[in-house]
Amino acid sequence: MKAVILNKNGTLENALVEQPKPKSNEVLIHIKASGFNPIDYQMLENELERKLISSPILGRELSGIVVDIGSEVTAFNIGDEVYCGSGSMGSNGTYAEYISVPEAIVSFKPNNISFEQAAAIPSAGLTSLQIFNRLKLNSENTVLVTGATGGVGSFLIKILLAHNIQQITATVGSEENRQILLNLGLKNHQIINYKEENLIGNILKANNDQPFEYGIDLVGNYMSEVTAEVLKINGTYVDVTALVTKDAHEALFNKGTMIMNISNYAYGKIKKYDYYKNSLFEIKKLIENETIPPPQYKIVGTLSLDTVMQAHSILKNNQTQGHKLIMKH
Repeated sequence: MKAVILNKNGTLENALVEQPKPKSNEVLIHIKASGFNPIDYQMLENELERKLISSPILGRELSGIVVDIGSEVTAFNIGDEVYCGSGSMGSNGTYAEYISVPEAIVSFKPNNISFEQAAAIPSAGLTSLQIFNRLKLNSENTVLVTGATGGVGSFLIKILLAHNIQQITATVGSEENRQILLNLGLKNHQIINYKEENLIGNILKANNDQPFEYGIDLVGNYMSEVTAEVLKINGTYVDVTALVTKDAHEALFNKGTMIMNISNYAYGKIKKYDYYKNSLFEIKKLIENETIPPPQYKIVGTLSLDTVMQAHSILKNNQTQGHKLIMKH
């Protein structure tokens, strides 16, 4: 089968590799569309992320059609339309024509959306839902979301608004991105451009000059320091990037902040696969009931090294403009 693989020199190349065969508990999926995530290029550059590589084929979310099943598989039949996240569960990745994954991490695709829309969901959807479920927010809570138009940010904003969490302040880097959040339902005064002067003052002003109870940081680095600064004593800092600076850590410690680390990888590590299936099923219901709309997406190209390199470049330079990047197969 065709695939884009990581060679021994640590660079990506087009290749022909053997088609996987499903183990007894696995389904073989003919991939119709796959999504790109920052971790895809970070794995090539960041030592911490590189440790997570379990296959020379990268990529970690997909939608497709079941074409073969293992002897012990009970939930799926050949021809079923499915979607799932993969990548750290011992399977090959999604930059390929086929993938074999445990049935325990797979969910039926939402009926009312395309393969491309479905492939845009797993990574951002699982992360957003985990944040929402673990925080147990109520409508009185004040929440800051940094990097709010990325994949996770826009998905999370939809979930928050759908559950009547309204006291949200969000940061963006452009007027195009402001428009994206206005379209999702935020008001103009809730959206702060982080490139403008007096960022901390502007963020606090959006919250009636009060510090925030919750800071959901989807950016890290300098924004981790900004988030730490605007949080109240004993507030909660949600770390989704593992890019908290030393200064931010010190500020968070001095405020007695609770730090909540978000990791989808954790559940695969302890083989708690029902986390993936159940979360994707929950998202499927939210989309089919039209509680939340599916993600906006942009097709970068078809399965090839060129498409992968182009997508990595767009992600790295933060040029997605609120669209999930998709590769058609």
